[in-house]
Amino acid sequence: MGRASKAYALHLLITQMVFPQAVQQLILTLIGQLISEATLLKYVMQLHQALQRWEASAIAQLLAMPALHVDETSFRVDRSNYWIHVCSAGEITCKFLHPNRGREAMDAIGVIRATAEW
Repeated sequence: MGRASKAYALHLLITQMVFPQAVQQLILTLIGQLISEATLLKYVMQLHQALQRWEASAIAQLLAMPALHVDETSFRVDRSNYWIHVCSAGEITCKFLHPNRGREAMDAIGVIRATAEW
């Protein structure tokens, strides 16, 4: 399967939240090749690993910047209030979802450490 088909499968699985069996059928219709569910899950794991490496590199670059912008905004998840924490500088932006805001979330996320007493 080519890169475009793999990207399409990942888009369906992750962004559109299509069930793997439906993705299998869509790919079969698109390129005439049946992709196993294990292969689809392998693609998701490969993406996860690539994003982990990117995140580690992005955080290191953020921390090397002379100034760092941080912010948080609420977001509903399964009828509960969560917080999207944003850390950005220059061209890099990282977002993290956490059930708490403030120091507890910052410590859990680990990008910056709260040092001042609140």
